[in-house]
Amino acid sequence: MRNQLWAGAALAALMLSLAPAAVAQAGYTPPKTSWGAPDLQGNWTNASITKMTRPAGIDTLVITPMQAKKLEDGDFNNIRTREELQPTDQSTGAPEKGKPLPGVGNYNAVWVDPGAHVAVINGELRSSWITEPANGKIPYKPGKGSARYEAPPTTAGKPPPAVTAAERSYEGPESRSVGERCIVGFGNTGGPVMNNVLYNNTYQIVQSPNHAMILVEMVHDVRVIPIVASKADARHDPASIKKWLGDSVGWYEGNTLVVETRNVHPQQRGYVSDAGKLTERFTRTEDGVILYQFEIDDPEQYTQVWKGEMPMRTATGAVYEYACHEGNYGLLGILEGARQQERRGGNLELTADDEG
Repeated sequence: MRNQLWAGAALAALMLSLAPAAVAQAGYTPPKTSWGAPDLQGNWTNASITKMTRPAGIDTLVITPMQAKKLEDGDFNNIRTREELQPTDQSTGAPEKGKPLPGVGNYNAVWVDPGAHVAVINGELRSSWITEPANGKIPYKPGKGSARYEAPPTTAGKPPPAVTAAERSYEGPESRSVGERCIVGFGNTGGPVMNNVLYNNTYQIVQSPNHAMILVEMVHDVRVIPIVASKADARHDPASIKKWLGDSVGWYEGNTLVVETRNVHPQQRGYVSDAGKLTERFTRTEDGVILYQFEIDDPEQYTQVWKGEMPMRTATGAVYEYACHEGNYGLLGILEGARQQERRGGNLELTADDEG
């Protein structure tokens, strides 16, 4: 019995150490604005090693502390951060002339902030944001999506497979990804479905009696959401008007802000097509935590309605500006290089799919 008690205590301590708890407090009453709406204002972050889809080898939404620790210990960015915190070996001497320096990828660890822990929702360690379908995968129809946001399984401690230059499109500025063009954030960070990415997972929410505003730090996307009395009063612009991040309308249901989004710009190529609908729910579950829930109804792309949820926590410390390309001279170089290849008879592969 004593050994069982010690084992239970050890597991409880491990679970607490994995991530800040997101347990919904019983009887929690969220703060209100001066006009009586649930107060969601502040800076929030959804940084986590938990991603939209379930990793290979995990069959359940809720995982054990041991499974969570294994995922965290094998996470590429966690490993890289630990390695780069080690002091330089002074005995190795200077790099050998003419040989390449060790690669650090696009950024070394100091520049990224993807989160280091598995997400905790209502006291449960979660393997994916997706809650339905039960397998934790996006239910694409055949030929739709091409697993766009489902990265191939990776070996523990190794970076995800890179997207090769040949998989991009070089025809002109409009054929490049909207993230690369600094229109909306990379990896669907601005939504619809506000996804966590490699860094700048910061959102500022500001409310007024008639609007809610979500500022997405990555590329400074701004969602201005008009507030109506109820779902019955929700009206969207004509379907012919497609907006970056979609056309959103919100209303309050008790302590929850509900947001319905339609008419997403087709160039986003994200989780919701221009014919689909996203419903989001923002609920304060305790001080410093918003439970963000989403439901995607898009028969154009998916075999069923699918759902998910993630915690958004109070962002601590400074919010660092995301300045995109600061003039985007990289895009100029990419297109100039493509024209040079064309003049030399090169064949550039043009693709429709891209991140953004």
